Amino acid sequence: MTREIKVQGTTAAGYEAVRDEFTAVLSGEKPDHASQLVAYVRGEQVVDLWVGPDTDGETLFGVYSSTKGAAHLTMALLVQDGILDLDREVADYWPEFAAEGKGDITLRTLLSHRAGIIGSDTGFTPEEIADDHAIATRLATQRPYWRPGTAFGYHALSIGALAGEVVLRVTGRTLQDVYEERVRAPYGLDFYLGLPEALEPRFRSVLPMMPSPEERAFLDAQPPQPGSLPSIAFNRNGAQPTDLESLPNSRLVRAKSPASAGGVASARGLAGMYAAAVGGLDGREPLLKANTVAEFGQIHSNGFDLVTRAHRSFGVGFQNVAEAWYPFLGAGSIGHRGAGGSQAFADPRSGLAYGYTRRRFPSLGGPAPEDERLVRAIHTAALTR
Repeated sequence: MTREIKVQGTTAAGYEAVRDEFTAVLSGEKPDHASQLVAYVRGEQVVDLWVGPDTDGETLFGVYSSTKGAAHLTMALLVQDGILDLDREVADYWPEFAAEGKGDITLRTLLSHRAGIIGSDTGFTPEEIADDHAIATRLATQRPYWRPGTAFGYHALSIGALAGEVVLRVTGRTLQDVYEERVRAPYGLDFYLGLPEALEPRFRSVLPMMPSPEERAFLDAQPPQPGSLPSIAFNRNGAQPTDLESLPNSRLVRAKSPASAGGVASARGLAGMYAAAVGGLDGREPLLKANTVAEFGQIHSNGFDLVTRAHRSFGVGFQNVAEAWYPFLGAGSIGHRGAGGSQAFADPRSGLAYGYTRRRFPSLGGPAPEDERLVRAIHTAALTR
């Protein structure tokens, strides 16, 4: 039986069909499902919708790897300022990183998921997973899992820590602090790399996935492979394997917000960040110049991903969402998905900035099944307008 849901919020004239699609794609979800959908077009908010119990437009969710978008925006700003150079060796900024044959790895190679430093041979403790500096210290002496530059694989839980250590060595400040000062605070964005304790009442814990009998049979048939690249990248190979579903439910993770997957946000915060970065927000000029967006959005890694074992496409840090999932978007679109079903991106050509969150972890831990229909509905409306 289809569940009747009540969508709340607003849409601008010409975006009414987005509300209809939002209602349609969520009508079969679990009764406790909650999600938010927000979009800007050239700095104007055109969609602000939410659904679900105990949820409104200001509710905060764990956004998993959508956090990487904030980390890579911070890196892009430092490159744009001339503080970082993409073609300089990481070891120039962080000498200890040169151990185990990593001395020639450039910042561009690292951010493009081509360095092969996806995790540790012995795994990380929960306390280390929450602490970027602790992860980076361990990875400085880790041998790459493939020859850097010869292939690429998703650095799921390590890329934010590695980038953050570079920022720390160059500026003396954490990536989270630079992001707070340069991006979040000036725009009042509800996208936190370090959730203040005072905002905890607005946070909603992630609900575990509820697989169908067929999906459960599939999961049960997959024997653990502790030495595989996916296991290492997602920290399933150590004595205390990471439970990805419950990761944001840890107050330690929310407080320290590891830059790979520890961010907390609303859809307003996700979309607002990309609007500020690429399209301009509150009447201000975009944070990133056009040539910076073009460089970070240019495809650097495309094809078979050694970690996810699927086709993936990355620019400098950001996922190339047009090539990977939505070919109807403009070339050079930048963004990032999160394992919990969140997603955010900017399409510089149409001026669209998009943010989506959900509370219930998607089945099988993959992307939210409704993503494609929601993105298409908003993009179509934006082009029509």
